[in-house]
Amino acid sequence: MMAKISFVIPCYRSEKTIRDVYNEILSTVKAKEEYSYEVVAVNDCSPDQVLDVLLDIAGQDKQFIVIDCAKNMGKHAALMAGFRHSSGDIVVCLDDDGQCPLDHLWELIEPLNNGYDVSMAQYGRKKQSNFKNIGSYGNELMMRWMLGKPKNFQFANFAAFKKFVVEEMCRYTNAYSYVNGLVLRSTIKYTNVPMEERCRAAGTGGYTFSKSLKLWINGMTAFSVRPLRIATGMGIFSFIAGLVFGILALFGICPFLFAIYFIIFLLAGMMMLLIGLIGEYIGRTYMCINNEPQYVIRQVWNYRDGNDRSN
Repeated sequence: MMAKISFVIPCYRSEKTIRDVYNEILSTVKAKEEYSYEVVAVNDCSPDQVLDVLLDIAGQDKQFIVIDCAKNMGKHAALMAGFRHSSGDIVVCLDDDGQCPLDHLWELIEPLNNGYDVSMAQYGRKKQSNFKNIGSYGNELMMRWMLGKPKNFQFANFAAFKKFVVEEMCRYTNAYSYVNGLVLRSTIKYTNVPMEERCRAAGTGGYTFSKSLKLWINGMTAFSVRPLRIATGMGIFSFIAGLVFGILALFGICPFLFAIYFIIFLLAGMMMLLIGLIGEYIGRTYMCINNEPQYVIRQVWNYRDGNDRSN
């Protein structure tokens, strides 16, 4: 029986590159007769003319599904929209800029035939700016500490999932979607496939500092309560520090005013930090209670399956 691969592509500022990505998908899949395909391209409210390019391709290929989002809710929200409109036995997500090495597609899929549920590219050195490398390293540390990601596993923009993993991820309906966190809570059978990332075909990346920071905070607070436990530890630390400086001041080992100022500033800073952290959790809970959407879809083209998993 022919297996179906769904390619999910979030599109943002890619009017010059997305057609080449589609053509490479076509030529790669047609080389293997045992696989059929569909492409789910999600226009994440892009400011360029990428939607016109997507609709032109969709007019020529009925296996090319186009989702037009009414608001830019971020790459992970766009991926969730694409996942819910995919119907493949295998779902492959990739970028719209030509950096994902599609010539290694079959190497990426091979682990799924050998007991793994998720397979992701592992790049030796990412072809991105130093600023983005710093952001990636910070995100890596966050996922290890907060989400329990194994040190030897690398998340990447080029990944393949079994159908049940995508279905499990789509059960998550809260506003703050974070695909990496959803993968970690869906299965423990994931692996990396070494390959080299390509240079960006055209344009520049869409991730700004504010978007990277928002994603980092989202991953830290959406799938872990460890920040609250760290807050408890900070409270214990401040209590012990205050007690120690109080004893030192009592015995004249350090100036009394210095101990007072230290304790005041320490407690004030920690209280503001903890109030902000608790407020972040409460705010997210409030938004979820009020059914804040993961994404808003204006229109969909070429979608005929009728089995989309959206609410």
